Amino acid sequence: MIGRISGTLIEKKPPLLVIDCHGVGYEIEAPMTTIWALPEIDHPVALYTHLAVRDDAHLLYGFASESERALFRALLKVNGVGTKMALVILSGMTADEFAACVHANDTARLTALPGVGKKTAERLVVELRDRVDHFAGVAPPAGQPAAPGTVPGDAAADAVSGLIALGYKPQDASRYVHALDCDGMTSEAIIREVLKSLLPR
Repeated sequence: MIGRISGTLIEKKPPLLVIDCHGVGYEIEAPMTTIWALPEIDHPVALYTHLAVRDDAHLLYGFASESERALFRALLKVNGVGTKMALVILSGMTADEFAACVHANDTARLTALPGVGKKTAERLVVELRDRVDHFAGVAPPAGQPAAPGTVPGDAAADAVSGLIALGYKPQDASRYVHALDCDGMTSEAIIREVLKSLLPR
Protein backbone atom coordinates (compact mmCIF):
# COMPACT_ATOMS: atom_id res chain seq x y z
CA MET A 1 0.00 0.00 0.00
CA ILE A 2 1.27 3.48 -0.89
CA GLY A 3 0.25 5.70 2.02
CA ARG A 4 2.08 8.95 1.30
CA ILE A 5 4.04 10.52 -1.54
CA SER A 6 6.36 13.50 -1.41
CA GLY A 7 8.18 15.04 -4.35
CA THR A 8 7.90 17.82 -6.89
CA LEU A 9 4.60 18.81 -8.43
CA ILE A 10 5.21 18.74 -12.19
CA GLU A 11 1.68 18.70 -13.62
CA LYS A 12 -1.68 19.97 -12.42
CA LYS A 13 -4.71 19.41 -14.65
CA PRO A 14 -7.67 18.92 -12.31
CA PRO A 15 -8.45 16.35 -11.14
CA LEU A 16 -5.15 14.81 -12.32
CA LEU A 17 -1.76 15.57 -10.76
CA VAL A 18 1.71 14.28 -11.53
CA ILE A 19 4.30 14.23 -8.75
CA ASP A 20 7.95 13.50 -9.55
CA CYS A 21 9.50 11.36 -6.83
CA HIS A 22 13.19 10.59 -7.49
CA GLY A 23 12.67 10.51 -11.25
CA VAL A 24 9.39 8.56 -11.22
CA GLY A 25 6.25 10.51 -12.09
CA TYR A 26 3.21 9.34 -10.13
CA GLU A 27 -0.20 10.11 -11.66
CA ILE A 28 -2.61 10.95 -8.86
CA GLU A 29 -6.27 11.92 -8.92
CA ALA A 30 -7.28 14.38 -6.23
CA PRO A 31 -10.42 16.20 -5.11
CA MET A 32 -10.59 19.91 -5.78
CA THR A 33 -10.31 20.66 -2.05
CA THR A 34 -6.80 19.18 -2.19
CA ILE A 35 -5.89 20.78 -5.51
CA TRP A 36 -6.78 24.26 -4.19
CA ALA A 37 -4.29 23.72 -1.36
CA LEU A 38 -1.39 22.82 -3.65
CA PRO A 39 1.57 25.06 -4.47
CA GLU A 40 2.47 26.08 -8.00
CA ILE A 41 4.19 23.75 -10.49
CA ASP A 42 7.82 22.80 -9.72
CA HIS A 43 7.33 23.22 -5.96
CA PRO A 44 7.67 20.43 -3.37
CA VAL A 45 4.48 18.75 -2.26
CA ALA A 46 3.42 15.87 0.01
CA LEU A 47 0.09 14.05 -0.18
CA TYR A 48 -1.57 11.25 1.76
CA THR A 49 -2.63 8.61 -0.73
CA HIS A 50 -5.12 5.81 -1.26
CA LEU A 51 -4.32 3.04 -3.75
CA ALA A 52 -7.30 1.45 -5.50
CA VAL A 53 -6.48 -1.86 -7.16
CA ARG A 54 -8.73 -2.92 -10.03
CA ASP A 55 -8.46 -5.72 -12.58
CA ASP A 56 -7.45 -3.26 -15.30
CA ALA A 57 -5.54 -0.60 -13.35
CA HIS A 58 -3.93 0.54 -10.12
CA LEU A 59 -5.24 4.04 -9.37
CA LEU A 60 -3.71 6.44 -6.87
CA TYR A 61 -5.73 9.14 -5.11
CA GLY A 62 -4.14 12.00 -3.17
CA PHE A 63 -5.31 14.13 -0.24
CA ALA A 64 -4.00 17.17 1.59
CA SER A 65 -4.79 15.71 5.03
CA GLU A 66 -5.29 12.37 6.75
CA SER A 67 -8.83 13.44 7.68
CA GLU A 68 -9.72 14.03 4.04
CA ARG A 69 -8.36 10.61 3.10
CA ALA A 70 -10.28 9.00 5.97
CA LEU A 71 -13.52 10.59 4.75
CA PHE A 72 -12.80 9.37 1.21
CA ARG A 73 -12.36 5.83 2.54
CA ALA A 74 -15.54 6.09 4.60
CA LEU A 75 -17.46 7.22 1.53
CA LEU A 76 -16.23 4.17 -0.39
CA LYS A 77 -17.86 1.90 2.21
CA VAL A 78 -21.30 3.35 1.46
CA ASN A 79 -23.27 1.17 -0.94
CA GLY A 80 -23.36 2.73 -4.40
CA VAL A 81 -20.41 5.08 -3.85
CA GLY A 82 -17.27 4.46 -5.89
CA THR A 83 -14.02 6.36 -6.18
CA LYS A 84 -15.37 8.75 -8.83
CA MET A 85 -18.39 9.73 -6.76
CA ALA A 86 -16.28 10.08 -3.62
CA LEU A 87 -14.00 12.49 -5.51
CA VAL A 88 -17.03 14.46 -6.70
CA ILE A 89 -18.35 14.79 -3.16
CA LEU A 90 -14.99 15.92 -1.77
CA SER A 91 -14.60 18.34 -4.67
CA GLY A 92 -18.02 19.88 -4.15
CA MET A 93 -17.76 20.53 -0.42
CA THR A 94 -15.33 20.49 2.47
CA ALA A 95 -15.46 17.83 5.19
CA ASP A 96 -17.12 20.38 7.51
CA GLU A 97 -19.78 21.16 4.90
CA PHE A 98 -20.37 17.46 4.31
CA ALA A 99 -20.75 16.87 8.06
CA ALA A 100 -23.26 19.74 8.25
CA CYS A 101 -25.27 18.23 5.37
CA VAL A 102 -25.37 14.84 7.07
CA HIS A 103 -26.44 16.25 10.46
CA ALA A 104 -29.11 18.44 8.84
CA ASN A 105 -30.38 15.63 6.59
CA ASP A 106 -29.70 18.02 3.71
CA THR A 107 -30.02 15.54 0.86
CA ALA A 108 -30.90 18.37 -1.56
CA ARG A 109 -27.38 19.77 -1.36
CA LEU A 110 -25.86 16.33 -1.84
CA THR A 111 -28.04 15.57 -4.89
CA ALA A 112 -26.86 18.85 -6.47
CA LEU A 113 -23.52 17.07 -7.04
CA PRO A 114 -23.26 15.20 -10.38
CA GLY A 115 -24.05 11.50 -10.11
CA VAL A 116 -25.43 11.67 -6.56
CA GLY A 117 -29.06 10.55 -6.67
CA LYS A 118 -31.67 10.83 -3.95
CA LYS A 119 -31.24 7.24 -2.71
CA THR A 120 -27.46 7.58 -2.54
CA ALA A 121 -27.77 10.88 -0.67
CA GLU A 122 -30.11 9.26 1.83
CA ARG A 123 -27.68 6.35 2.32
CA LEU A 124 -24.83 8.80 2.90
CA VAL A 125 -26.84 10.56 5.61
CA VAL A 126 -27.93 7.34 7.34
CA GLU A 127 -24.65 5.43 7.15
CA LEU A 128 -22.26 8.26 8.01
CA ARG A 129 -24.27 10.20 10.60
CA ASP A 130 -22.52 8.55 13.56
CA ARG A 131 -19.03 8.76 12.02
CA VAL A 132 -18.93 12.04 10.16
CA ASP A 133 -17.67 14.14 13.08
CA HIS A 134 -14.37 12.24 12.95
CA PHE A 135 -13.71 13.78 9.55
CA ALA A 136 -14.85 17.33 10.23
CA GLY A 137 -12.43 20.11 11.05
CA VAL A 138 -10.66 20.06 7.69
CA ALA A 139 -10.24 23.74 6.91
CA PRO A 140 -11.19 24.71 3.36
CA PRO A 141 -7.92 25.48 1.58
CA ALA A 142 -7.33 28.91 0.13
CA GLY A 143 -7.34 29.32 -3.62
CA GLN A 144 -4.05 29.68 -5.39
CA PRO A 145 -3.19 32.90 -7.26
CA ALA A 146 -2.99 32.76 -11.03
CA ALA A 147 0.35 31.54 -12.28
CA PRO A 148 2.40 34.03 -14.27
CA GLY A 149 1.74 33.73 -17.98
CA THR A 150 -1.54 31.83 -17.57
CA VAL A 151 -3.60 32.11 -20.75
CA PRO A 152 -7.28 32.59 -19.77
CA GLY A 153 -8.51 30.58 -22.75
CA ASP A 154 -6.32 27.63 -21.79
CA ALA A 155 -7.42 27.87 -18.16
CA ALA A 156 -11.07 27.83 -19.23
CA ALA A 157 -10.50 24.78 -21.43
CA ASP A 158 -8.70 23.00 -18.60
CA ALA A 159 -11.56 23.88 -16.25
CA VAL A 160 -14.10 22.40 -18.67
CA SER A 161 -11.99 19.21 -18.91
CA GLY A 162 -11.73 19.07 -15.12
CA LEU A 163 -15.50 19.38 -14.66
CA ILE A 164 -16.09 16.65 -17.24
CA ALA A 165 -13.65 14.40 -15.35
CA LEU A 166 -15.68 15.09 -12.20
CA GLY A 167 -18.83 13.81 -13.88
CA TYR A 168 -20.46 16.86 -15.45
CA LYS A 169 -21.83 16.57 -19.00
CA PRO A 170 -19.57 18.28 -21.57
CA GLN A 171 -22.21 20.78 -22.69
CA ASP A 172 -23.06 21.67 -19.07
CA ALA A 173 -19.39 22.03 -18.11
CA SER A 174 -18.78 24.37 -21.03
CA ARG A 175 -21.87 26.43 -20.24
CA TYR A 176 -20.97 26.79 -16.56
CA VAL A 177 -17.41 27.90 -17.32
CA HIS A 178 -18.31 30.37 -20.05
CA ALA A 179 -20.95 31.95 -17.83
CA LEU A 180 -18.10 33.24 -15.66
CA ASP A 181 -15.67 36.07 -16.25
CA CYS A 182 -12.55 33.88 -16.36
CA ASP A 183 -10.07 36.64 -17.17
CA GLY A 184 -6.83 36.03 -15.25
CA MET A 185 -8.22 33.01 -13.33
CA THR A 186 -6.51 29.62 -13.08
CA SER A 187 -8.43 26.50 -14.01
CA GLU A 188 -8.63 25.58 -10.31
CA ALA A 189 -10.17 28.93 -9.45
CA ILE A 190 -12.70 28.62 -12.28
CA ILE A 191 -13.75 25.15 -11.10
CA ARG A 192 -14.07 26.45 -7.53
CA GLU A 193 -16.42 29.23 -8.68
CA VAL A 194 -18.50 26.84 -10.78
CA LEU A 195 -18.90 24.37 -7.92
CA LYS A 196 -19.81 27.16 -5.50
CA SER A 197 -22.45 28.51 -7.90
CA LEU A 198 -24.09 25.11 -8.39
CA LEU A 199 -24.59 24.17 -4.76
CA PRO A 200 -27.90 25.26 -3.22
CA ARG A 201 -27.57 27.76 -0.38
